[in-house]
Amino acid sequence: MFSTLRSLELGIPDLRLHDLRHTHASFLINTGRSLFEVQNILGHSTPQMTQRYDHLSTETLQESANSASKAFGKAIGLSD
Repeated sequence: MFSTLRSLELGIPDLRLHDLRHTHASFLINTGRSLFEVQNILGHSTPQMTQRYDHLSTETLQESANSASKAFGKAIGLSD
């Protein structure tokens, strides 16, 4: 399969199979999959191995911060 990808001449120098795996894992995490789920998908034996792929996008981090802020506001009666 990887030789097929290389033969496509994607214009990405030094593309490695690991790069595709890393990108896939990062996408999974950024779309809301838990580290536990990604760990099992990738077959990692420890959560620490999976955390290397945990590159959250700025947008994902902002959404998390907003969610926490809304929950806190609701808990102290500042919002609906």
